[in-house]
Amino acid sequence: MDSKQIGHIVRETRKRLGVTQQVLAMTSGSGLRFIIDLEKGKPTCQIGKVLTVLQTLGIKLDLIPPSGGA
Repeated sequence: MDSKQIGHIVRETRKRLGVTQQVLAMTSGSGLRFIIDLEKGKPTCQIGKVLTVLQTLGIKLDLIPPSGGA
């Protein structure tokens, strides 16, 4: 998954929930500019803030490590 895919999921979920970018920014403790950049898939968005926005929207993120040993 890349930053553009995450941004797309955030935007679609936000719209489905009927939440504006401004409200999402306020409820997730981030700024409007951050939400806009995140939804556009900006690759330099801070991961901590991204995780907070995902949690605010109820989006689950599963990290699956590769199988096998080194």
